[in-house]
Amino acid sequence: MTSTLPNDNIKNFDEQITNKLISEIIRDRIKSKGTRFSANDNIADFINPGELKVLEKEVASRIKDLLKSLIIDVDNDHNTQETAERVSKMYLNEVFKGRYHEQPKVTSFPNDKNLDEIYTVGPITVRSACSHHLVPILGECWIGIKPGSKVIGLSKFARVADWVFSRPHIQEEAVMILADEIEKLCEPKGLGIIVKAQHYCMKWRGVKEPNTSMINSVVRGDFRHDISLKQEFFELVKQQSSNNNY
Repeated sequence: MTSTLPNDNIKNFDEQITNKLISEIIRDRIKSKGTRFSANDNIADFINPGELKVLEKEVASRIKDLLKSLIIDVDNDHNTQETAERVSKMYLNEVFKGRYHEQPKVTSFPNDKNLDEIYTVGPITVRSACSHHLVPILGECWIGIKPGSKVIGLSKFARVADWVFSRPHIQEEAVMILADEIEKLCEPKGLGIIVKAQHYCMKWRGVKEPNTSMINSVVRGDFRHDISLKQEFFELVKQQSSNNNY
């Protein structure tokens, strides 16, 4: 037996859907799966085709409200009339693209020659934003690999690093997330990552220290258990770095 809703109920149901913001629809979709959606999480799997464009408009509207609350005359100031739209596109498609867009396609190849010598890639430029103040984090990344059964092209390390860092972050977590992603892609026997970055939450505000940087690292697999391999990794990074601060 097929049940039907009364016309009034159907109308109210349709209006509820129509009146929902796209951010609420996506958020409900994520919550229904019990998935986390913190600042540095990727939520691309929950965004349907076409919804990102709708989200751009919603975010632009919110940013315009923010500018008005800052008492900026967005209606008559020619410099800020389209600022909200620019900022919305920048956040969703550039600065925070690692949240809203899928991981770049990365093809892996079998390690037919059984390569087991370590190699490093870097410096790779990384750009992020402090999740506490949403101001830039700019720096460099070095990745060291002791190959396992699979290998990936050198350029793919840069693409994945850019995708991971293009989210609101704290640096310590960003490095861990990048390590997780690289392990999934090429299953190395050893992995090492070093990131050196400057944080504009320290350069631009607060203590306003212009030359302070943060360096952190993660080592896994053979790099963690074999001290000589770990030392070799750090020495190779030292040779690649633009200065010898390591």
